[in-house]
Amino acid sequence: MTALSTPTVRAPHAHDILFEPYQLGNLRLKNRFAMAPMGPLGFSDADGGWNARGIEYYVARAKGGTGLIITGVTFCENPGEDVPRPSVASSVVNPGHFIRTSNEMTERIHAYDAKILLQISPGFGRVIMPNFIKPGNLPIAPSPIPHRWTDLTCREMTVEEIHTTVKNAGKGALNGKRGGFDGVQIHAVHEGYLLDQFAISMFNQRTDSYGGSLENRLRFAREVLEEIKTTCGDDYPVTLRFSPKSMIKDWRVGAMPGEVFEEKGRDMEEGIEAARLLTDWGYDAIDLDIGSYDAWYWSHPPMYQAKGLYMPYSKQVKDALPDVPVILAGRMDDGDRAVRAITEGFADMISLGRPLLADPEWVNKLRAGRTETIRPCISCQEGCMGRIQAYAALNCAVNPEAGREADHKIRPAIRPKKVMVIGAGMAGLEAARVLAERGHKPEVFEAGDRLGGVVVAGGMPSFKEDDHDLIAWYAGQLEELQVPVHLSTAVTEQMIGSTDADHVILATGSAPRRLELGDALPVTEAIDALLDPSSLIGKRVAIVGGGLTGCELALHLKELDDTTQVTIVEAGDDVLSMSGPLCHANHDMLHDLVTYKGVEVVANAFAQRTTAAGLEVAVQDARLTVEADAVVTAIGYQSSARLVDAVNASRIPFHVLGDARKVSNIMYAIWDAFEVATEL
Repeated sequence: MTALSTPTVRAPHAHDILFEPYQLGNLRLKNRFAMAPMGPLGFSDADGGWNARGIEYYVARAKGGTGLIITGVTFCENPGEDVPRPSVASSVVNPGHFIRTSNEMTERIHAYDAKILLQISPGFGRVIMPNFIKPGNLPIAPSPIPHRWTDLTCREMTVEEIHTTVKNAGKGALNGKRGGFDGVQIHAVHEGYLLDQFAISMFNQRTDSYGGSLENRLRFAREVLEEIKTTCGDDYPVTLRFSPKSMIKDWRVGAMPGEVFEEKGRDMEEGIEAARLLTDWGYDAIDLDIGSYDAWYWSHPPMYQAKGLYMPYSKQVKDALPDVPVILAGRMDDGDRAVRAITEGFADMISLGRPLLADPEWVNKLRAGRTETIRPCISCQEGCMGRIQAYAALNCAVNPEAGREADHKIRPAIRPKKVMVIGAGMAGLEAARVLAERGHKPEVFEAGDRLGGVVVAGGMPSFKEDDHDLIAWYAGQLEELQVPVHLSTAVTEQMIGSTDADHVILATGSAPRRLELGDALPVTEAIDALLDPSSLIGKRVAIVGGGLTGCELALHLKELDDTTQVTIVEAGDDVLSMSGPLCHANHDMLHDLVTYKGVEVVANAFAQRTTAAGLEVAVQDARLTVEADAVVTAIGYQSSARLVDAVNASRIPFHVLGDARKVSNIMYAIWDAFEVATEL
C-alpha cells in the first residue's frame, strides 16, 4: 500500500482574515465580503418578479466568491408613489410569481454557500426620478419641501400612507422569506431616500408623532423593522442601509472633501445616536455609507473621491458602538485596505459594489492571490449610474457582460480566423482579448511604444490611476492568452496588402484637434501636457477647452503644485457643457472641484492668438487678454481612420471600432469591440 503523502501546509496569506467566517445575526457567512446593493434596473419583469438577466447577474457574483449578496432596491408599494413596472422587482404586486422567481435565484446562490438579503424600499420621496411622476401628481415627502430634480414642491405624506407602507414592508419581507432570502435590508436611512427624509430635520418639519425629536423622526424606520420582525420572526435578520453624515451645505449643494462647512443634514453626532437607537430597537447590522442626493458624489463616489473615503466615519461609529456589526462600502477595492478596515476596527465586513460589476470573480481572485487578474473598476460610472439614468439598465463600462450574463456570453468560434488588429487602445485591446478567448488568432499592431492609446495620457492624474490599472490588466490578459503584440509598429498600406489575415480590426483611435494660436507663447496640446506637465508647474496656464480633458488637466496641475494659476477658456456657457456623456455624480463633482480648487473660468470665450501678455480671447463683441505664460489646447478629438481605404482595397472583411469609428469614451470603445469580437 502506498503511504499517504504529508499534506502541504499553506503559508499564511496576507488577506486570510477576510476569508474567515463571520456571524451576522443568525447567518453564518463564509467570508467578510458583501455585494453592495445597486439599482437592479433591467432585472425584473412586468409582474414584479426576477427575469433571467437578474437571476444570472446575482448568481455570477455568488459564484465569484462573495459571501453575502444584497440585492438592489425592490419595492413594497408605497401608496403615495405609483412607480411604473417593470422598473425593479416588487415583492407584493404578484406574491406567487415573486416567490417562484426568487426561489429560482436563491437556490442557485445557496449552492455556492453564499447568503442573500432582499433590499426593500418604503419609497423615494423627494428624490424620485421625474419620469416616475405621473402628470398631475406630486412627489411625496415628510413635509412640503422642494423636489430634488424639478421645481415641484412635494406634498406631505399622510399617516394612513405611512401605515400602509409599513404593512406592505412586512408583507414584502415575508414573501422574500418564502422566496428563500436569508434576510432583508431596509432601504434606507441613507442618501436622502424617504426614510432618511423622515429622519433628518431639514426635510422633516412635521408636528405629529413622526416629527420633532430624533426618536419621532426615526419612528417610520422603527415601525418598518417591528412589522418585519412580527411577520417574519425575531430571528429573521434585518439590516439597514445607513448614512451617519449627509454632507449637505444647502438644498442641492454638497460639500467638498476636507471642506469646513455647516452640516444642514445629519451630522456625525446625531448619526451615531441614530445608529444607537436603530440597533437598540433591533436592526441587526448597519450597512454604512456617507452622503445624500443633495451631495450625490458622496453616495456614488467618482474617481475624484479618495479610495476608502467612508473609513473615517465608519471608525467613529465603531468606536462609539463597538458591538454593532458594520458593513463598509466606498471604493474598498483593495485587499490590503480591506484587511486594515477589519483589523483596525473600521468595520466588520467589506461591501463591494462597482468592483463586482467590473469583475464578478473579484473575491475568488483575491483569495487565490491572483490580484493582477482582477479587472479594475475605473469609477467612471458610465455603465452603472449613467446607464440607469439614461436607459434604466444597470451595466458596466469595462465589463460588457455585466447585467447581461444571461444573453451576452463569450462562446467558442466555429471557425477560428486570423485577425489583424490595428491599434492597441481600449477597442483594439478588448477586441484582441475576446477574439483570443473564443479561439481566434488575433495579432496586435500598435504605432506607439505603449498599450492604451489616449488613455495613457488620460490616466496620468492621481485620481485616474485605475485607468492605468485597466491597461495593465489588458496587457496581462493578452500575455496569458499568448496574443502577439507589436509595439512601435506603424501599419502601412503595403502591410495590409500583403497580410494573410482573414479579418481586420481597425482601431486606430483618435487624434487631438489642433488650434493655431501663433508662437508668442508656448502652446501645448492636452495629451502632451498630461504626459509631461513639468514646463507648466508653477506657471500661469491658460487651458483652451473646458470639457472633461481640460477640467481634469486643470485639477492635475493644481494637484501637482497649488501655486500654478490655471484659467480655463470655454466657448460654452459653462465648463463641461459640451462634453460627452458623464454620470451626474461625476459631472457635478468635477464641475464643483474646478471652482473649489481655485481654477478661474472664462465662459463664452473664443481663443484668438497668443501675445507677449498672454492669450487673447473674444468674449461677445469684446477682446480681453488672459494673463498666461503658457497655453494648453483641449478642444476635443477627431477620428483617425486613415487606413480605411487601404483595408477596403485589400477586400479583406473588416470592422472599424472605437474612436476610429466615432469619438466617444472608454465604455463605448470596449462595448463596441466586445460586440463585434463575440460575433466574428
